[in-house]
Amino acid sequence: MEHYLEGRTALVTGGFTGIGLAIAEELLSRGANVAIGSRIGNRPEGATDKAYYLGAEEASEIRSALKSGSGTVYAGHLDVGDSAAVNTFVGETEAALGPVDILVNSAGTSIQSLISEHSEDDWLTVINTNLNGAFRMTRALLPGMMERGWGRIINIASTAARTGHVEYAAYCASKSGLVGLTRVTALEGAAHGVTCVALSPTWVETKMMRQSMELLAKEDPTGRSADDMWEETRQRNPQQRVVQVGELAAMAAFLCRDEAAGITMEDIQVSAGAFW
Repeated sequence: MEHYLEGRTALVTGGFTGIGLAIAEELLSRGANVAIGSRIGNRPEGATDKAYYLGAEEASEIRSALKSGSGTVYAGHLDVGDSAAVNTFVGETEAALGPVDILVNSAGTSIQSLISEHSEDDWLTVINTNLNGAFRMTRALLPGMMERGWGRIINIASTAARTGHVEYAAYCASKSGLVGLTRVTALEGAAHGVTCVALSPTWVETKMMRQSMELLAKEDPTGRSADDMWEETRQRNPQQRVVQVGELAAMAAFLCRDEAAGITMEDIQVSAGAFW
């Protein structure tokens, strides 16, 4: 295993599940010290946010697993929807691991609803996590990267940023905004050795995706099961498969190489040919 990120420090939001966890593991395996932050705890009773929340025990197990890599791991609670929490976590990370060279904005959520039925609270929950959260993290870490003359920022967007989908207005809007933020960040960092790229996957096989389909199946008037929905998703993809988290992780790690310095301001589609 080539440790081309040895001496670098990475911070991954949403790092205890799915894409974020896979990227954290990959960066760690490449020699980076990695800080992972996530909202820890069970979803509050009655909450409309369908994001997956880890229990403290499972989070502890993930921290142990990550420690098997070559770098050092710092893990803790991070709510990117709160500016004070962002600043606190960044401070804790830098105290534990040193200045942050790599930022991966992977924290995200989605709430399904028609526009006419979308509550303002639900809309703001999605925007505040997916878009405002990435802004807060970038605002906190970009100046230091620019001052040191090297940095990598990777935003996990979505194919939904380029297309629309009924009942996903907030999600599509937030991911479109994230691509716009990516381009401006890339321009501001260009003269200072800082790149910024959006990775836009289609449906990716994660625990959160499985849980989303289970929720949708319960509400489906045709009686389709979660397994039926999974199979339909697979068949709609031109490659007849669902994208895996490892594909995103490998791409993210490549973008952190010195040789990838010329790749910036891009929205890279990891779609297996799918539009959504």
